[in-house]
Amino acid sequence: MEHPTSSWQAMQEGNVFYRKQQCYSIPGKLPNLSDYIIAGCKYGGPIALMRDHSKLIALGRTMPAVTKSQIQVYSPAGEGLLLFSWDQGKIIRFGWTIDEKLVVLNEEGTYRLYDLQGDYQQHSLGTEAAELGVIDAKIHENGMVVMTSALTLLEVKGWTGARPLVLANPGLSEPPHSWAAIPPDLNISRHVEVLLSVDTTIYTVDNLENADQRISRGPFAHVSPSPNGKNLALLTAAGLLWVVSTDFQRSMAEFDTSNVVGATGAVLQVEWCGNDAILVTWDSLVVLVGPFGDILQYFYSGPTFAITELDGVRVIGQEVCDFIQKVPASTLSIFRPGSTSPSAILFDAWESFSNKSPKSDESIRSIRPELAKAVDECIDAAGQEWEAHWQRRLLNAAKFGRGFLDFHNPTDFVNMGQTLKVLNAVHYFEVGIPLTYSQYNYASPSHLITRLTSRNLHLLALRISGFLDLKPDPVLKHWACAKILKAKATSGVTGKDAELGGDDEICRMIVEKFEELGGAEVSYAEIAKKAWEVGRGGLATKLLDHEAKGSDQVPLLLTMKEDKLALVKAVDSGDTDLVYHVLLHLHKRLPLGSFFRLLEEGGQTLAPASKLLEVYAREQNREMLRDFYYSDDRRVESAVLSLDEASRTTDQSAKIAAVKTAQKFFSEDKDRSFEAKVVDEQAKLLAIQQQLENEADGKIKFFGLSVNETMRACILNGFSKRADKIKHDFKVSDKRFWYTKMYALVEAKDFEGLENFAKSKRSPIGYEVFVRHLVEKGFPREGIQYIAKCDSSKRADLYVDCGEWRMAAKECKERNDKAKLEQLKQKAPNSLVVREYEQVLSTMK
Repeated sequence: MEHPTSSWQAMQEGNVFYRKQQCYSIPGKLPNLSDYIIAGCKYGGPIALMRDHSKLIALGRTMPAVTKSQIQVYSPAGEGLLLFSWDQGKIIRFGWTIDEKLVVLNEEGTYRLYDLQGDYQQHSLGTEAAELGVIDAKIHENGMVVMTSALTLLEVKGWTGARPLVLANPGLSEPPHSWAAIPPDLNISRHVEVLLSVDTTIYTVDNLENADQRISRGPFAHVSPSPNGKNLALLTAAGLLWVVSTDFQRSMAEFDTSNVVGATGAVLQVEWCGNDAILVTWDSLVVLVGPFGDILQYFYSGPTFAITELDGVRVIGQEVCDFIQKVPASTLSIFRPGSTSPSAILFDAWESFSNKSPKSDESIRSIRPELAKAVDECIDAAGQEWEAHWQRRLLNAAKFGRGFLDFHNPTDFVNMGQTLKVLNAVHYFEVGIPLTYSQYNYASPSHLITRLTSRNLHLLALRISGFLDLKPDPVLKHWACAKILKAKATSGVTGKDAELGGDDEICRMIVEKFEELGGAEVSYAEIAKKAWEVGRGGLATKLLDHEAKGSDQVPLLLTMKEDKLALVKAVDSGDTDLVYHVLLHLHKRLPLGSFFRLLEEGGQTLAPASKLLEVYAREQNREMLRDFYYSDDRRVESAVLSLDEASRTTDQSAKIAAVKTAQKFFSEDKDRSFEAKVVDEQAKLLAIQQQLENEADGKIKFFGLSVNETMRACILNGFSKRADKIKHDFKVSDKRFWYTKMYALVEAKDFEGLENFAKSKRSPIGYEVFVRHLVEKGFPREGIQYIAKCDSSKRADLYVDCGEWRMAAKECKERNDKAKLEQLKQKAPNSLVVREYEQVLSTMK
């Protein structure tokens, strides 16, 4: 095993070292890269290739038979991951998102996001981009900037298909010589910044303004921002490489690429090696330019493609995939020749101990005060190594050093061991993800799990999840969706039976796997949605039966048009809002008859839904409630609803119509004949009242009064005959009518009319009520004339009530009622009345 320093090369007079590590040997696995347009994915991701039709191909050259409309995707280990055809017009640009989805943009502003299984989502930049046309784009991890044929710039934020934002007008008359985009997350302003090489200067454009940086060293053939967005690498047409800060305030390095020995042809790429150095590539030569103009040359047998990483640069050639980076500080501290750092001494001490040399004890003693730091450096250096041999040796050295410490937190040591096992697993060429320790920490373990599942490496993803104590849910969910996509109907059976058998089998397999591996929190609804999308509706329904949350079941069932099942699930969930959601959705989508029939056929199961619908409709949509009652043949409820509407309306004709409607519904139910008769009479009364108001030119209020009040109003306003007719029509009893008319005449102070009324025939209510009512209303004198018609036993009291004490005494004398006279004498208002009563008493025997 080669020593780590065997791949080191020095810069800056031996103060800085860079190393080139071979990740994979890939002879013959990739086509000739010079014939292709290439896009590379960061974090050890795949590369996408498309034939460059601007280049001629020599006859007889052996190459894959790839049509012009195909894109190939390879892993860094040269393994083919995907091949798909493109049928959406000319491709302008393609690139990768942070989730390893390939974005392909055409000249009409349509773009697709392909996953590594070939499935895609399609979005558009809008009609304006389609009309103008797209001529170029810069794609970054979380969005892209598009240049239209009108030389305007559009920004796409995220990959959800949102409407693009228009950036400030750069004011260009022709396309820039080159350009680049700095993503929002790398800018202090948190807005994308576009750098355009125009004439001899650079324009910086964001969402607010276009600024001329007023430099005169252009035009620039390459504009390349550093991974942290703080610096720029600019290559002039004359081959001068200039490194400057993005605000153009600090010039950090210059290098003339035309002086590189062995460089032929034009510069192909200018990429960053982390944030420390610049990588310049030619056809088969790669040159690393350091901060002070030092260079390192790497020769390849054929064209290469470089991909900037946050901690280095990945170079893919015809035969190898290499990773070039600045030697990490911890690695340099341990392995640098002649190093006397504590970590280097610790590593030597461990090697001495392994060789059973007593020198190890002496070495440990010499670094005892800095031993903890040395242990930490050995742990970190283990993470920076590609080969498992050196990882193991460095961790063993750290473990050896920990044995001499009274206390050392083992967390970092344990985590590093776990991390290295994971990284070594994904480094394997069949997986082909050359992820470094720094990239792994930046992108997170869960992101790595997502990348593995996107390659359908479910078993590896599941084992890594268990190893890192991560929930298996995302892996199981993706596995289930992939299983559904690849599942076939039961062999040997055709037609509907085959599909049903296949559904049962797949559902059972998925549920058992979830229960076995603890995917308790996996949403069956999301998996069922995938099944429905691929035309497996029966399977989707079966999977939904295992979904615990009704709120997740119901929306998909509605989408699948499983209306009754959706409503049943909503009712079973006990969630009132969910039931309302289903009811309103179905009411909007289904014909009214079908909607009500669904509720009716549901019987007791859907009875709660029917009641909730009634409650909602009564408050929000009474028309719906009326239709619901009618469809369910609920006559009494329909009648009550009509009466309720009659009580709410102020329009007389509408009120009468509503009451008549209620009467009709009551009459159709043989058990509601009384209610039908009552409501019919109410309708007649309202019609009479409407007529009376019309006769009175609306000056008198009749509408809505009771029968008694209507007769009273008629008598008060001179419609006595109409009052008599109402009495006849509504069969008002004589007693009730006489009371009503007597009260009304007294109220109107029509004492002559009252007298005539009393004389019209014998009063069914007697005449005592006349006297007492008149006295009560303050008209005792008018009541005296009716006392003579009252019972003789009550006349004396009635005379007293009217203030006629003498007539009361006379009445007692005529009846020879001495006891009554004595009684009244006790109530006499004054002495004069008392003397008169005594005189009368003296004349009585």
